[in-house]
Amino acid sequence: PLVADAEMLGTSDPELAATMGFSGFGKKARTFDLEAMFEQTRRTAVERSRKVLEAREREKEDQTEKEFRVPCTDSSASASSATGAGPTLTEREAVYRESEDNSDEALSGPFMQSQSSAKGPAEDTDDDDEEFIGPPLPPGFKDSDDDNDDTEEEDNNPVKKIPDSHEITLQHGTKTVSALGLDPSGARLITGGYDYDVKFWDFAGMDASLQAFRSLQPCECHQIKSLQYSSTGDVILVVSGNSQAKVLDRDGFPVMECIKGDQYIVDMTNTKGHTAMLNSGCWHPKIKEEFLTCSNDGTVRTWDVNNEKKHKSIFKPRSVHGKRVIPTTCTYSRDGKLIAAGCQDGSIQIWDRNMSVHTKFHCRQAHASGTDTSCLTFSYDGTVLASRGGDDTLKIWDIRQFKKPLNSAGGLPSFFPMTDCCFSPDDKILVTGTSIKKGGGSGKLFFFYRETFQKLYEIEVTDASVVRCLWHPKLNQIMVGTGNGLAKVYYDPVKSQRGAKLCVVKTKRKERQAETLTQDYIITPHALPMFREPRQRSTRKQLEKDRLDPMKSHKPEPPVAGAGRGGRVGTHGVTLSSYIVKNIALDKTDDSNPREAILRHAKEAEENPYWVAPAYAKTQPKAVFAEVEPEDDETDKPEWKKRKI
Repeated sequence: PLVADAEMLGTSDPELAATMGFSGFGKKARTFDLEAMFEQTRRTAVERSRKVLEAREREKEDQTEKEFRVPCTDSSASASSATGAGPTLTEREAVYRESEDNSDEALSGPFMQSQSSAKGPAEDTDDDDEEFIGPPLPPGFKDSDDDNDDTEEEDNNPVKKIPDSHEITLQHGTKTVSALGLDPSGARLITGGYDYDVKFWDFAGMDASLQAFRSLQPCECHQIKSLQYSSTGDVILVVSGNSQAKVLDRDGFPVMECIKGDQYIVDMTNTKGHTAMLNSGCWHPKIKEEFLTCSNDGTVRTWDVNNEKKHKSIFKPRSVHGKRVIPTTCTYSRDGKLIAAGCQDGSIQIWDRNMSVHTKFHCRQAHASGTDTSCLTFSYDGTVLASRGGDDTLKIWDIRQFKKPLNSAGGLPSFFPMTDCCFSPDDKILVTGTSIKKGGGSGKLFFFYRETFQKLYEIEVTDASVVRCLWHPKLNQIMVGTGNGLAKVYYDPVKSQRGAKLCVVKTKRKERQAETLTQDYIITPHALPMFREPRQRSTRKQLEKDRLDPMKSHKPEPPVAGAGRGGRVGTHGVTLSSYIVKNIALDKTDDSNPREAILRHAKEAEENPYWVAPAYAKTQPKAVFAEVEPEDDETDKPEWKKRKI
């Protein structure tokens, strides 16, 4: 038998087969052709699907025949029964049932998914012609038609796109928050104010206590005018009240500082930097190393981060008469090819970035002359420019037809030279804030429809002016800086992403108990057992143990400084200084009559003459004292002789 098995397995040596364990198998292994099996399965599925479709088509035909025959049967029911229409229908139904039973027997698996499991009974009768393939729908599933209806409703009502259902308040300080900046990803927020501070807020790192993780004063005693992250988010532009803009990295460390120009040179083109206070600044949207600043020296300058010794290019706004005019705000277009500046004479002037001599577009009477245009911003599509004027107006312009604004809204008071306006992420809404006087109501955030400038919505922010506003496109959250030192973030849990949603869900960290009670554990491996300290098992347990020890948990005696300080009466003698004050350094001056003080010792001097009496023994043996004069009445004396008290 070993030989036969070996020959069957294809081995010539029977001993080798026995050694390898092949001798127990008398049959060859069966092989399977997987491709053929898959092909057969596919054909079977196709055939079954074809049968299902044919059965459904037959059902449709029967349904249409019934609909056509019902009116006829209403008019002549007896005639129809005589002609045998009823038996015909019965036969068709029997045929259909038979085919349906055959298909039910043949079909198995997911292809037999009944429509009633995927749809409700009401839908089953309405939409019999719809084909459902796959597992049943989950219970919380919304049909795409419902989603489309919701989006259409939102398009018709832009107010529903405003994320204002929830808010958080960040306490920057007590003075005006005059600058806001968000990095492109929306992870960090920076705030700057009139208190010279710049604070960094990290949404992912904050908890519900909402505390800034860093605070610094990059420009010493100058108010912060503008803060902005670059297009890559790695550096921050800081524009303050001095003449030198600064660039910081993400952690607040200085990267570069612009050079200050020579203020004694008349032609500003020949100076290397600004010579007066800065007003505004912003980054180039495409080139990450370039930024823009404007100043009270009447110039708009572009800079390169890698070259702090001199500006890159200079633009000089001019009035109608060709005189110098001060730009109060500046910005780049969305593609970075245009530079716009709002000036104190009410004009808006736009240059080509590569041609700094003549303006490409300008409007001389955009806002009232003598007011500070506080903000210019381009829409995301780049065709429209919005301007926030110091004349309490908000206007929107088509720069291709720059003579007249497309729309304008008035009655929006602005008391700050950096009051903002911004577009919504979908470019359909324009947002700005209003200023109020102290005790004059609430500062509001207004939302205007871009096409018609109809006021859609307003938010009462706080009882102070609304200075800065920022609508981040990725987060879909609105940041607001106010005049009382608050930075508010408005968001919607459904429409908004990350940002404030990350920190509000975190609980406040518990303050750890002071560990000053526990003594440092000194490791002495070679000390004798009697001198070796017991090893500390747990800090928390040691704290609890020390709390029970009356010596370690004894509160130190408070210092005594004055009577009754710290709940105790300060008695003399407790300290050396109190003893000196009480006994030695007292004022013992005698305010009595000096004559009486001397005559108090007259009897003793007469009985025991030693010091003064022997000297006058010959010349004046008997002492003569002046007679006591009554006190003069000073009422008769002139005013200048009266004693002044």
